Amino acid sequence: MKMETLQEQTERLTQHPVVSRDEWLTARRALLKQEKELTDRMDAIAEARRALPWVRVTKPYRFAGPENAALTLSDLFAGNSQLFVYHFMFAPDWSEGCDGCSFIADHFDGPNLHLKHHDVSVVAVSRAPLAKLSAYKKRMGWHFPWYSSADSDFNYDYNASFTADQVAAGKAVYNFEPLSEAEFGGMTELPGMSVFYKDGTGAIFHTYSTYARGGDILLGANNILDMTPKGRNERTIMSWVRRHDQYEAEAAERKCCSSAAAAPKAETATPEPVAAGESNDSCCRS
Repeated sequence: MKMETLQEQTERLTQHPVVSRDEWLTARRALLKQEKELTDRMDAIAEARRALPWVRVTKPYRFAGPENAALTLSDLFAGNSQLFVYHFMFAPDWSEGCDGCSFIADHFDGPNLHLKHHDVSVVAVSRAPLAKLSAYKKRMGWHFPWYSSADSDFNYDYNASFTADQVAAGKAVYNFEPLSEAEFGGMTELPGMSVFYKDGTGAIFHTYSTYARGGDILLGANNILDMTPKGRNERTIMSWVRRHDQYEAEAAERKCCSSAAAAPKAETATPEPVAAGESNDSCCRS
C-alpha cells in the first residue's frame, strides 16, 4: 500500500474532482463491480484456506493459565472443537505487550463474546510470565483467555518467537520464509495467528497459520479508514497506533510541548520533523 507524505495528501484532497450526483453514481457503480469481484475472491480464498491439508499435533505443549499452571493444548479448546491462537508479542523481559498486537487484540476481544458460543475458542499466547500477562490484560480491560507458553516451545515451533542464535545465523523462519538478521531488526518476537482443530477422539490438528500483514483481516478499524478520504493516514504501517489507554495522555503531551515551543528560548538546531502520530515505539509493523 502506497504511503503518502503530508504534502501529497494535502494536494490530493484539495485537487480532488467534484462532480454532479449523476456522475458520482456512474463512478460508484463502476467501483461496486470491483468490490463485488473482491468479495467473491475473498470467499474463494477462505474456501481454499479451509481446504488446506492438516498436520497432526503430538508434541506435549504446556501453558500456564490463571487457574492452572499446567494446561495442555487440548485444554485451551475449552469445550469447543476449533481453536484460534493469537501469538501476542510479549517477551519475558518486556514491561508491557506490543502496541500493534494490542491494537489487534482490541479487535478480537469483542467478537470472542460470540465466537465462544459458535464452536471457536479465541485465545492469546505469549512467552512472558503469566503475572505480566494478567496485569497487562487487566490494564487493557480485555476478556479473552491469555496463556503463558514460557515453559514450552509453542511460540518457537509456530514461528512467532525466535532465539538470538537463530536470528544471527539466518535460520529463523517468519511468514514461511527465512529472514536475515537485518530484516528482524533486533526482534525475537513477531506477530502471528494459528488455528487448530480437535476431533471426536481428542486428536489435535494444525490447520492454518498466518503472519505479518496476514493479521490485517482482523482489523475492522482499517476497513473503516479505507472508506474515508484520508484512508489509513499513516506514514509507515500502523505508525499512528497506540495502546488504547495512551492516546489522551499523548495528545496532552503534544499540547504541552506546543505551548512550550511557542515560548521564547535560545536558538538551537532544528530537529528532524516527525509526522503526526509517529513513534519509535513499534514492534509489529511488518
